Parts: sequence; structure tokens; C-alpha cells
Amino acid sequence: MAGRKNGLGRGLDALFPEKTPVSRENVRKPVTKPTKKAEMSVKADQKNESSNQKKTAMMVKISNVEPNRDQPRKQFDEDALLELSESIKQYGVLQPLLVSDKKDYYEIIAGERRWRAAKLAGLKEVPVIVKEFSAQELVEISLIENIQREDLNPVEEAMAYKRLMDEFHLKQDEIADRVGKSRTAVTNSMRLLKLSAKVQQMLIDEMITAGHARAILAISDKEKQETVAMRVFDEKLSVRETESLVKRILNPQKEKKQKTTTAEDAIYESLEEKMKGIMGTRVLIHRKKNDKGKIEIEYYSKDELERIIDLFESIN
Repeated sequence: MAGRKNGLGRGLDALFPEKTPVSRENVRKPVTKPTKKAEMSVKADQKNESSNQKKTAMMVKISNVEPNRDQPRKQFDEDALLELSESIKQYGVLQPLLVSDKKDYYEIIAGERRWRAAKLAGLKEVPVIVKEFSAQELVEISLIENIQREDLNPVEEAMAYKRLMDEFHLKQDEIADRVGKSRTAVTNSMRLLKLSAKVQQMLIDEMITAGHARAILAISDKEKQETVAMRVFDEKLSVRETESLVKRILNPQKEKKQKTTTAEDAIYESLEEKMKGIMGTRVLIHRKKNDKGKIEIEYYSKDELERIIDLFESIN
């Protein structure tokens, strides 16, 4: 990751001590050495344990800790949370939460996933480290933590970059430096926000990939974006196939220019239209030499394929 003077660009490692002493006695500790499987299940929640300064963690009531409503990550994998909660039941929260003191409560800066899993595990208290940051630093830390763990979906990541630009007036190269990504990666991420809300939700729901989404971005009309996205999902198109589809939509004249107007062409076009009427879907006749060729019948879903097969079987 790219460096930064205040340490944020180096990730979250600079925020935690090597061994964090907890200020309260009688804190539950594991009585046996964690198994390899258990260590793997909490790997993402205990890799940031080195710091230039020693800080003290303290135990606080879990009811006094609340998530940051402005943090980039909005969705959490329920199965992963349950798996982490089971590990926490056995070994406790091995990595303290980083929080800000809001007087009436503690607001999570980093560690919401651990907090949620601890609540599922039924814990009454969690270890925290209290530290104050500026509003910009809070956004950066939450973004860095989630990016390091690959927890953000593409839209959440793009929204976080946009907030850094809009609220804190950072340029894309400055954002890239802070989160340890290339400027191109940040730019491509933010372009996803030009998609319609429906297509963005399809991306969040993993109905399409970021590669599909970037191909669809070539279409500015929001309704056409949604139509193409649904076709990509229904037909299970690859990214390359999506790119070709978008090109055909944007340049419809190219196909027409390739067509000739000979009498033979007119005959085949007539046959294609006739078969289209029979099949109820697009039909193409590809001609070869010596009066040979092949017929291509398109379908757009499994149900439509079964309908076409039933049509053939009904012919006696």
C-alpha cells in the first residue's frame, strides 16, 4: 500500500499495538491454544496488531457501542458473521474495536463486523481502544479497513470514494494514495455510480459483475442500461459478449451496411422472417459455398429453449 505521513495509507496496522493490554481484570481468556481452523476463521479480525505507540484497551458494555452510520460498508455476510460469532464464543474478541468517545456512547471506527458477531455470540462486553480522529480520517480508516478485507461491494466502494471527493475535496490521485490503489482503479470504481439505481442494485446483488457493469456504462440511457443488464443476467452473458452486445446497440448501422441487396439476399431474408414467425424468436441463416449453410436459432432463457424444443417435437 502507498504510504502516507499520518500512517493511514499504510493501512490499519499503525492503529493497534502488538499486544494490547486490557484495563479491566478478570477478562475472559482462552484456556486452550486455538486450533488452526479457529485461527483461520478470525484471521481477518486479528492481523492488525502492531504499532509504534502502546495503547490500552478497556472493556465496555456492548450496549454502549454503536456503529458509524456513515461507514462505507452497508451489507454483511450473515453466514460469515455466524462463523465468526462461534469463534468468539470460544475464544472471545481477540482484536479490540477502535472507537471514538461520543460522551453518551462509543462509535465504532473500525471493527463493526466483530461487534456484530459479538452481539450474536451473546457477549455483554467487548474490548475497545478509544481514539479520536477527524471526520475525514474516520471515512478513510473505515474505507481502508474494508478494502483490505475485500468486504465492500463495488457500489459501496465507489460511494466511499465519492464521499472523500465531495466532502473533503480530495482528488482521485490523493484518494488512490490513501487507500493504496491506482488512480485508474479509483476512477473506474467511481464510474459505476453513473449506472441507474436498478443496475447498481443488480451489481450489489451479484446478478452482474463489475466487468459487466463497466461494459454497460458505454450506454448513457438509464432504461437501456437496465434492459441490457437484465439480458446479461437472463442469458448469462460473459463480459466479452456484453461488450459486443453494447457495441451492436450503439452502432446499429454497421450491421445494415454489411448487408447486400441482391435478389438472393432478399430470398434468404424472407426465409429468415418466415422462420422467425414460426419459431417466435430470431433466426439467422448462414450461407456457405455449394448451397450449404447452417441455421442459428436464438433463445433468451431456459424456458424459451424448452418451448422451442417442444415446438420441434410437435412437428410430425
